[in-house]
Amino acid sequence: MGPTRVIIADDESIIRMDLKEMLTHLGYLVVGEAVDGLSAVHMARELRPDLVIMDIKMPGLDGLSAAKMLTEEQIAPVLLLTAYSQRELIEGAREAGVVAYLVKPFREAELVPAIEIALARFREFQQLRKEVADLRDALETRKLVERAKGILMQTQGLSEAEAFRKIQQLSMNTRKPMREIASAILLAHEAQS
Repeated sequence: MGPTRVIIADDESIIRMDLKEMLTHLGYLVVGEAVDGLSAVHMARELRPDLVIMDIKMPGLDGLSAAKMLTEEQIAPVLLLTAYSQRELIEGAREAGVVAYLVKPFREAELVPAIEIALARFREFQQLRKEVADLRDALETRKLVERAKGILMQTQGLSEAEAFRKIQQLSMNTRKPMREIASAILLAHEAQS
């Protein structure tokens, strides 16, 4: 894998320049710079960076709103920078799905741990989302198979084990997932009703 790709969003050009210099020195690749939240969101959608580092206070769409959009769309983790450490901003950052938060002024040495934690948290969230989706899919498949078994038991006088084996055998013979076979049985039964 290549270097971590980063987008910087801050309305102050000096901050962007300093941050880009620090990131480049630390081995990160700055792939884009934005002056407001909306530009950062558009840029992130297009460039698909590994991380977006943005200021909270920006003109137009602020950093919290932009972070919320990026988090909901699962584009990239967001590391927020701010000169303010008020409780309501921290709470807003948490609600927006921000995975790391750094108060200005910060030193280069503070940047690496914040970035690495943000990237690790984002990977963990992605893995959890995948596991939840897989579990939902498995549950939905199980429900369909149960209903299809019930139909086979009712219409063909099979035992539960025989009905399951029949679905399983059809799945293997046709090389289609059991979910598809169960759906087909349910559809055929509905068509006959």
